[in-house]
Amino acid sequence: MAVADALKPDSSPPEPQKFEEGFTVRTAIGALFIALFMLPGGMYLGLVAGQGVGEAAEWVTIVLFAEVARRSFAPLRRQEIYILFYLAAALTSVVNVERGLGGGPFSNLVWNAYFINSPSSQPIVNQIPMWAVPRPGSMAVLHRELWHPDWLRPILLLVLGDFCGRLSWMGLGYALFRTTSDVERLPFPYAPVAASGATALAEAGTESWRWSMFSTGAVIGMLFGVVYIGVPVITGTIFGESFQIFPIPFADYTTGVENLLPAAIVGVSFSLGNVLTGFVLPFHIVVGAAVASVLGMVLINPVLYHAGLLPNYRFGSSAFMTKLTVDMDFWLSVGIGMNLAIAILGIVLVLKAVAQAKRHREEKRYSLAPPPGRGDVPIWAAISAWAFATIVLIVVSHLLIPDFPLWIMIFFGLVWSPLNSYISARMMGLTGRGISFPYLKEASVVASGYQKIDVWYAPIPLADHGWAAQRFREVELTGTRFTSVLKAEAFMFPLVMVASFAFWSFFWNSNPVPSGQFPYAQRFWPVQATMQSVIQQINVPRVGGDVGWFAKALKPDLIGYGTLGGLAIYGIFSVLKLPLLFFYGFAGGLGLYPANTIPQLLGAILGRRYFARRYGEEQWGRYAPVLLAGFSCGTGLVAMTAIALALVARAVAQLPY
Repeated sequence: MAVADALKPDSSPPEPQKFEEGFTVRTAIGALFIALFMLPGGMYLGLVAGQGVGEAAEWVTIVLFAEVARRSFAPLRRQEIYILFYLAAALTSVVNVERGLGGGPFSNLVWNAYFINSPSSQPIVNQIPMWAVPRPGSMAVLHRELWHPDWLRPILLLVLGDFCGRLSWMGLGYALFRTTSDVERLPFPYAPVAASGATALAEAGTESWRWSMFSTGAVIGMLFGVVYIGVPVITGTIFGESFQIFPIPFADYTTGVENLLPAAIVGVSFSLGNVLTGFVLPFHIVVGAAVASVLGMVLINPVLYHAGLLPNYRFGSSAFMTKLTVDMDFWLSVGIGMNLAIAILGIVLVLKAVAQAKRHREEKRYSLAPPPGRGDVPIWAAISAWAFATIVLIVVSHLLIPDFPLWIMIFFGLVWSPLNSYISARMMGLTGRGISFPYLKEASVVASGYQKIDVWYAPIPLADHGWAAQRFREVELTGTRFTSVLKAEAFMFPLVMVASFAFWSFFWNSNPVPSGQFPYAQRFWPVQATMQSVIQQINVPRVGGDVGWFAKALKPDLIGYGTLGGLAIYGIFSVLKLPLLFFYGFAGGLGLYPANTIPQLLGAILGRRYFARRYGEEQWGRYAPVLLAGFSCGTGLVAMTAIALALVARAVAQLPY
């Protein structure tokens, strides 16, 4: 395995470039436009299709403002375009992917209101604290009114948690960027996508290859968006039930093969975005993930069923229910063990890389001073901001749940979170994907002996900020001063709070959620509520001393086997001299749906075997991120058009005439 090559820092210093301010009056106006017009679209699209409007908002806003500015003979600079991209992504990001929740942080309160009235929550509903959500019988919940006084404490806690979260990721994320990018010179393979899109739009109207490739991707995205997003949104608005030409999120054939392959999860995603993602991600990552997902979910699951290791599986279950049961019976524990193996290897590789980077600095006499004009802040200031936010959350959590062990919260916030974030940032720098330890909080709660429900609603500072290192790398690639990000966040925080509250108040009060108008929410919210209820009861004592389903799913023997298996697989791949990225792709693919990994593999093969040969490997490596950015733009244009029509129709439907 080419470990040494993967870990070897780039010996050449970064090319000097001019850094300019990206947050201007024009980008501030863009942020207002996004909050007023794009954020409600994100709410709707998440409930209908289970995906955010982030890409739509990003590219629609950028294209609109870029064209207006160009016709005013004052075209947007690349730095302004990227900050618009950044603002749109942050304002319209999906808060919870599994639940399809977008529209800002207040979507969490709407989910809590749904959960306490769902059948799944009834065993614990009286134990859910009022500082998290009002009682089920409150008029605030029954009449779906976010402005009711009963929501005051949950809203104050939400605002405080969001503020500390932003301060935390900016501080620690910047420190991680300085370590992984400036010191270790990691490549961050996925960072050029956003940078390429911003550069292409800055060159619009010229003969630039970026603009040509971006336009091609946009046309493909528009054609696909009409079929995949436009038709379901429009038909759902007109008829109350959406018609899907291509099933969302994928076509499920699990029940069709259950007699031959019981418990196998079989499906096909028709999202063209998966194929184009395969163009961009490292080839061996995609191959490893596809091999692992097919091996685990299609081939091994039937063997486990016949061996009696999947007792909760039932014939007739959909792919999602099958995934839930097989995870609880087997793959959850094995996955935890596999992640432990990755963590062990990650720590070893990080220590080795740090030593190599130190030797390179000694040999080449690198200066660790940041490039002039980049807008860097002292690292001590960044770390202090993170520490302050973390300590505030620890204090607040301790006041809310005084009986929960304080040392666990301190360990999570000040020890584990920065360690895990560093490992994750380094994996992002190498592979484009981070690393996580699933259900660490749940396991800690069980081990602590704490038996109250309120622990699940307290803002305990357990976070992975490794992704933020890539965000700062994107900012650097576009030549944008880092102070632009600080200004954008300061401007965006009050804006997103006000907009999220206003739009969710109107939307939730006007429409019951979930319902037949929102197919994704109607299909997945009950499943997610069941899962949440099961998890929140793992620490609750039961009659007869029995333990909950989730507690039974945490099998120490399988966790141990998963850890040993992960280390063994790494050793086998090393002997076979397979690339390091293949191992990380394989390890991460064990928990993925083959319906998504197979199209990504097809895209990776098509890019490597056809496009790379036609255009040249180096040239195709530059084309692919821009093509994906253009595809996202085209899909976003169609999505926003359809969503705008749907929102207008729903607003008119509420009028009394």
